[in-house]
Amino acid sequence: MTRTDRAAFTLDVLRQHIPAPQTELCYENPYELLVAVVLSAQCTDARVNLVTPQLFEAFPTVEAMAEVDADAIFAHIRSVSYPNNKARHLAGAARRIVDVYGGEVPRDLEALQTLPGVGRKTAQVVASVAFDIAALPVDTHVFRVTNRIGLVRKADTVVKVERQLKALWPSEVWGEAHHLLILHGRYTCTARKPRCEVCPVAPACLYYERLRALPPPRHDLDPKKGRYYAPASDHYFDEPALKTDRYGTPQIADPRTHSMNVYDTRTGLSTRKVPDFRV
Repeated sequence: MTRTDRAAFTLDVLRQHIPAPQTELCYENPYELLVAVVLSAQCTDARVNLVTPQLFEAFPTVEAMAEVDADAIFAHIRSVSYPNNKARHLAGAARRIVDVYGGEVPRDLEALQTLPGVGRKTAQVVASVAFDIAALPVDTHVFRVTNRIGLVRKADTVVKVERQLKALWPSEVWGEAHHLLILHGRYTCTARKPRCEVCPVAPACLYYERLRALPPPRHDLDPKKGRYYAPASDHYFDEPALKTDRYGTPQIADPRTHSMNVYDTRTGLSTRKVPDFRV
């Protein structure tokens, strides 16, 4: 299956399983969306949604937020991650929106990125969700999911992922694809324990294919002879070598032959690791 075929399949099945993809942040206007997205950096949407009602009650407009200092904002967001930095960013962004943009959140990506606390991803989220501008923001979920599925190749930065995804899909579906991938990563293709057994994308997923290609478990190993066992040399050992595979993943190896076909004798499972692209 080519990347183009894989991308088409992924979009199709995710549309079937997630019929109305949209942000899970609660907001009513571009100002509230901007604030919520800034707060969501390295923080869950659920936590942000607990904080923003009180915050927006205290500062219902960008002008109201621009009139206060970071300490006043901090008092309402102390339960989110990095509240000190985010309070400073929000205070600075509000003042710049009022002073430079007449109290209106800018629609332009470059203008958005001049606001404190607003990077490429945040700017694209605001532009796409608030103003329906073609954008494909890449967060940790999108980065992980697209690398696992195989929609991107040798994409070790969010910019590389973004560029490759934009080449796969027409601009009119970028926003939809962004939400589908985020929700898929949040609830199915999770960072630590992806739910491959119920994943609709599994038939096209390289990560799942590599998991299935791992050597089967063995039940004939004796942990008393050593922590690890290498079938190629019929060798038990306790001190493994380390070797990097062709995907750049460090693997346990047989110190004699450097074979990466090694088993943990306590579990009977292969020690081979499949790249999971967690960041």
